[in-house]
Amino acid sequence: MTNEQNIQQSTRQSTQQNIQQDVQRADSKTILVLGGTGKTGSRVAERLTAQGLPVRVGSRNAEPSFVWEDPDTWEAALDGVGAVYVTYYPDLGFPGAAEAVGAFSELAVKKGARRLVLLSGRGEEGAVNSENKLKESGADWTVVRASWFNQNFSESFFLEPVLAGELVLPTADAVEPFVDVEDIADVAVAALTDDKHIGRTYELSGPRSLSFGDVAAELSQVTGRDITYTPVALDDYRAFLRENELPVEFADLFALILDGRNADVVDGVEEVLGRKPRDFSAFAKDAAATGVWNV
Repeated sequence: MTNEQNIQQSTRQSTQQNIQQDVQRADSKTILVLGGTGKTGSRVAERLTAQGLPVRVGSRNAEPSFVWEDPDTWEAALDGVGAVYVTYYPDLGFPGAAEAVGAFSELAVKKGARRLVLLSGRGEEGAVNSENKLKESGADWTVVRASWFNQNFSESFFLEPVLAGELVLPTADAVEPFVDVEDIADVAVAALTDDKHIGRTYELSGPRSLSFGDVAAELSQVTGRDITYTPVALDDYRAFLRENELPVEFADLFALILDGRNADVVDGVEEVLGRKPRDFSAFAKDAAATGVWNV
């Protein structure tokens, strides 16, 4: 072998080693899951970990800590991160959310986390502002717009009313195609790990629309207790939120479904996962079996 051939072979080997190292570095980059202890985030983190992927939970009590209201915590949380599952609390449509999401997204891209998957809400104009801010960062983005969660009735928000036996809400006869967070988590993981979802916006719902009266009836059936639904005026609900020191903006989220904008079933779950979404009845049966609604 000539000296020139030796040089060419050495160059090829070096190039191959560099490529392998680049792949290893890309594979070893951490995925940051914001809201990693929440309803969707905890499930996303569990699925990614089960796949053997490095995961960092982004939350107030994590190490390093991540707090949306404290931008000084963002940079450490992003160290060594290649992708982020972005959830914002309390809601993307709340004042200041778009600015925070935009600033975080710009920092994420600057630090090397180009892959951003944002959990958004269906039919929320305010949330679209946050979506646009994330896209403007230059990230490889995916937006997941979800209907209201089945697990709102078992893990937060509506749990106490269900235990009390009465859902008192300003939703009249409006219907919502509630979506299961297990489906949301599966979609989010697919978006984080497969480049074919870059630049896509998916709308997720369950397989059928239910009124809150329908929900109360289904919950009554699986719990063996009488759970009722009582509609109230929106202003009365705002007063209730103020009295309990809760954000009054939650009332505006209820108002969104009153005009029927989210009443229709959509096919985002099936488009991404190739299967039908989980039905509310299946969720209610499984949740009841855990004893979460026992009193």
